[in-house]
Order: sequence, then C-alpha cells, then structure tokens
Amino acid sequence: MKDHSDDTGLFPISRPEQFRPSATRTLHPQRLGWQNFFAQQTDVDEMAATPPCRVVEVQRSGLRVLGDGLATEIPPGPVATVGDWLLFDADHPQRSRVLDRKSLIKRRAAGHDRKEQLIGANIDTAFIVTSCNADFNLARLERYVALAMETQITPVILLTKADLSDDPAPYLADARSISDRITVLSLDARGDEARGTLAPWCKPGQTVAFLGSSGVGKSTLTNALSETAQAATQGIREDDARGRHTTSHRQLHITGAGCAVLDTPGMRELQLTDASAGLEETFADLATLAASCKFNDCAHDTEPGCAVRAGLETGEIDSDRLARWRKLLAEEAFNSATLAQRRAKDRAFGKMVRGIVKDNRK
Repeated sequence: MKDHSDDTGLFPISRPEQFRPSATRTLHPQRLGWQNFFAQQTDVDEMAATPPCRVVEVQRSGLRVLGDGLATEIPPGPVATVGDWLLFDADHPQRSRVLDRKSLIKRRAAGHDRKEQLIGANIDTAFIVTSCNADFNLARLERYVALAMETQITPVILLTKADLSDDPAPYLADARSISDRITVLSLDARGDEARGTLAPWCKPGQTVAFLGSSGVGKSTLTNALSETAQAATQGIREDDARGRHTTSHRQLHITGAGCAVLDTPGMRELQLTDASAGLEETFADLATLAASCKFNDCAHDTEPGCAVRAGLETGEIDSDRLARWRKLLAEEAFNSATLAQRRAKDRAFGKMVRGIVKDNRK
C-alpha cells in the first residue's frame, strides 16, 4: 500500500516490515477521536509508557494502528475491532491494553454457530445510507436504527440518488415514520453538498460511520468528507438497483478536518443481538402501548386487555410496523439467548483448559 503524504484528505497507513512504531508522522490523538471518556481510563505516567493508538484496520496478520508518531501493526493478540483505542506496549505489542468502549456496533455473524461479529467501536454518529430506488427497505433501516440506538450512537438516515427517482417524497416519508427521534436527509453524495450537510456531525474529534448496502454511496460520501477520491466507488446494477461491493473491509479514515470516518462493506443481512433497549427506543410508540397491556407477559395476540391490539383496531398503529416489531423482538431474543449459551460454553471450556494446564504443571 502506498504511503501518501497529503494531510488534506484521508490519512493512509504505511505497512512497516516489523511490528515496531514508525515515527515518520505525528498525529495527535485528538485528531484520531481521543475523548475524555478514554483519558479517564489511564493517567499521564501510563500514557507516557504506553501511548494511546487507534485501530484503523483489522487484518489476519494483526491490527493496524495510528497514534502520535506511531504507525504500525500489532500482531494477533488484543481482541479489538476498528475504532478501538489501545495503549501501545512497544516491548510486548500483543499485550497492548484495549480501553473500554464508548460504543460498539455488532451483529450476529452468518452461519450456525451464532458468533458475534464486531463492526466498529467508539462511534459517535452512524450515517445509515440507502438509495431512492429498489434498495430502499424500511425493515432494514429499522434494524440499523435499533443497532445504533442500543449503544447510544446518534443515527442519521441519508437518502441518496434522489435525482434518479421520479418522486423521492415517499421514500422520505417512510424513513421518517421509523422514529421522530432521528434525522432523515436527502442529499447528492457526489457533490460538495454532502460535506456541508454532514458538517454538524463531523466536527474535529468525532467519529462517524457509514452503514448500508453496497452501491448506495458510502464510499462516495467518505471521499466527499475527505475532499479526495481515495475510496473506490462503483455504480449499481440497472436491472435490480443492487450495488457492487467496492469496499472489501472496514477501514477508519482520518480527514484533514480531524474527523474519523468509518467506511464499511455493504451489509444486507443484519441479525440483531443484545439490542432490546435499541428496539424499545426505535419502536417507542409500540413499547409505550405494550406497557399499558393488562398482562406483563402479553404476546399482543389474543390476550384480553391488550393495548397494542386495541391500538391496531383503532388505526393508531400500523399493522405492518407491528409485524416488523414482533419479528425483531423474537429474533433478538433468540440470538441473545443462543449467544449467552455459547459464551457460557466457551467459559466452561476455557476453565477446563486452564485446569488441565495447571495439573500438567504440577
């Protein structure tokens, strides 16, 4: 990978041959998103001995990190994801301490083992990007919003390609129906408009993430914020409006303005886990009605005194929205339960291994 030197745009990372810091460039932690939340977890002496650095990429070979005068790769060891903050141990890089996260976006990974996949950490704002075409999916947007709200990330829905739609108004109306607590914007990802429109959320020290399907303009928006054209972009297929994958992995870019930008590959499957609070906030109207049901364990089906069914009969709530809410609640409960079982099994296995190692030592 080339080592560019233009500080006005994306701040790329060189790949050193050894797992040692490179002092060829100085980048103050505040430009990387360092905040009081992380400073309170350490002190001056510890920071002098183990300076803070931020994970900008996760590769099979290790973690690529940036810090003040530090650009290196840490071999596999710390359990971290893109956006995490570490205290870099130059003598033992694999022992670098991962600081507590301010926020974390995760999902249930594909497959039958119900593992968690970490998407990004310490994000302040999630720009949920979709197009005014066949890609638009209300249920998927609700999932993204719940994912963000669960971890107290500010969700902002961005509608792109409005110029290709005969009438973008219905798309805007549907997106705004998700929650009155979120901002919904329509913008052209290709022009200078995007940088000015998103400026309130992209101040120095902030970290933003672009989430959404392939081909909706995430990389184009990343380039707009950086004022360069570093991230690869591609259009959509004309037959079904589905995008082509251009971003192959998650990467944290640092703009010249001092805002960290996480560009992610397209995600069409987004299984929720450990997101009950996010669902309650996203579907606050339904959750409020459910709290008025006669029975605490009401399934909102045939139970007497069900406030949700009463709202459905009077037209206060939409039947499709209710169906999506119930589906997400069931999915989240199932995924959370199976993940809890997996964690318990992993803990038991780890305990057994430690016991065997201890006995062998004796």
